[in-house]
Amino acid sequence: MHILIVSFQLKDMTEEAFRALCDGLAPRFAAVPGLLAKVWLASPATNTYGGVYTWRDRRAMEDYTASELFGAVVAHPNFANVTATDFGVLDGPTRITHGPAPIPAAA
Repeated sequence: MHILIVSFQLKDMTEEAFRALCDGLAPRFAAVPGLLAKVWLASPATNTYGGVYTWRDRRAMEDYTASELFGAVVAHPNFANVTATDFGVLDGPTRITHGPAPIPAAA
């Protein structure tokens, strides 16, 4: 399993417009191969938005970060200071704290 955290600030876009954009884009993200879950983030008080992506494996995350969809996020004219940080998952303690179960390797 692999995690990608993306964050950015809105520029010349209201939170309402951003939420509508997210609602429209959610089905596209749901169809991304290897994406187990995406949690959409919003902190209006700090003007920080983004997502926590849980991937089947690092390769699926790398395929996404090379995709047109990720490129559109990074280059969106209303998103400023975009950061994307990937993390491996420590399976043992994550299991203890009720994190998602690791995905078994393909047979």
